[in-house]
Amino acid sequence: MMKTLCCLLAYCGLFLPSLAVEPVTVKITVDNVERSALIYAPKTDNKDAKIPLVFGFHGHGGSAQQAAKSFRLHEVWPESCVVYMQGLPTVGQLTDPDGKRTGWQSASGMLGDRDLKFYDALLKKLRSDYPIDAKRIYATGHSNGGGFTYLLWAYRGKDFAAVAPCAAAALQYAFTLEPKPCLLIAGTNDEIVKYAWQERMMTIVKGKNLCAATGTAWDKDCIEYAPATEGKGATFISFIYNGTHKYPTEAPALIVKFFKEHQLP
Repeated sequence: MMKTLCCLLAYCGLFLPSLAVEPVTVKITVDNVERSALIYAPKTDNKDAKIPLVFGFHGHGGSAQQAAKSFRLHEVWPESCVVYMQGLPTVGQLTDPDGKRTGWQSASGMLGDRDLKFYDALLKKLRSDYPIDAKRIYATGHSNGGGFTYLLWAYRGKDFAAVAPCAAAALQYAFTLEPKPCLLIAGTNDEIVKYAWQERMMTIVKGKNLCAATGTAWDKDCIEYAPATEGKGATFISFIYNGTHKYPTEAPALIVKFFKEHQLP
């Protein structure tokens, strides 16, 4: 039945690449703790082909499986290798003071840099196991995962061609970030990470990216701010939607569109 369906879709000029992609669970021991990640990698017979790499980080209390279901980056961009890393029990700055739910370190040096070390070890393995294009590595995350995206930008920024934090603010990195293409996603009625905090983060990022004061429409509810001086800084795009802290359904397509526009020199 599946073969017949695929043949019919091919005949009509259509195909469903996600049907051919099955996730692989990878486990790595970091500081005597077993860590895991869910990997969706395209199948290809071209050994010389280089593929983009996208990291997707769940929010506090989430999981790799939940992130895969919500973010759907592997479905929207099936030609890329998409990795959903799994967090560990972490004290939440805004919720979960007892640290019973999963999450990510929110500052450099916190928890022995366990999540930065996990990222480093996993990236090394991915580069060994898959034909990763070093010029096209990206990171995105929601809430606490968005905060970890900022942390990676601050301390592993040279790895990434672009980043896309969602429903997050990391004002502590105001003086640490270097210019980097950034799509920032914020809900005006966010009840957890207040919109005012995210608005302040937008101002910081636009300043760091040396952007012009005025922008132009990039997509629905999206404004693009280009660098004020050609050859200096980086693009910043704001996607501001009339919503709460919930991950917006429009985000995956916009994130992939944005990532496809950027790669390292």
